[in-house]
Amino acid sequence: MVKLNNIYTRTGDDGTTGLASGPRRLKSDLRVEAYGTIDEANSFIGLARQHTVDIASLDAMLMRIQNDLFDLGADLSTPDTGETLPYEPLRIIAAQVTRLEAEIDLLNADLDPLRSFVLPGGSGAAAALHIARTIVRRAERHMVELARTEGETISGPALEYVNRLSDFLFVAARWTNDQGKSDVLWVPGKNR
Repeated sequence: MVKLNNIYTRTGDDGTTGLASGPRRLKSDLRVEAYGTIDEANSFIGLARQHTVDIASLDAMLMRIQNDLFDLGADLSTPDTGETLPYEPLRIIAAQVTRLEAEIDLLNADLDPLRSFVLPGGSGAAAALHIARTIVRRAERHMVELARTEGETISGPALEYVNRLSDFLFVAARWTNDQGKSDVLWVPGKNR
């Protein structure tokens, strides 16, 4: 259980932060950037939920995702170094990816196939979900770069989860736009 007594500790005043497993890293470190970007996406999902409170099924999905994103942050802040830790680190697991896939399929079943790219926007919920989607894509780029950095690891399920999450957020944004009927589609060359 997490217990936060003091919000400020002054330990980060030197530009470093502590990973969950103990070591300190620069706040500009790629691993810190990755889980910080996940936190940013989580915040935009929270904003989107201000517009989905009357859509119980979607709001429940988004709430589960917000919790998963804290799991992902814990996963990323506890690198697998091969050392034995005094606790079992929290990791994203395949079942979380499978659940996202099922929820994508559920929402996508209500949507007509796309014949053009969708411009981000529409309803307030859709706009916030599109922003969250692009932030998740940035987090994924950080995670992929980190996974390819010597001495660093990212689990397969964590990478799969973040990849599926951006797909989920795209489909959810369309779904909140009147099941895609209110999507604004890209018209190539329209303003030439």
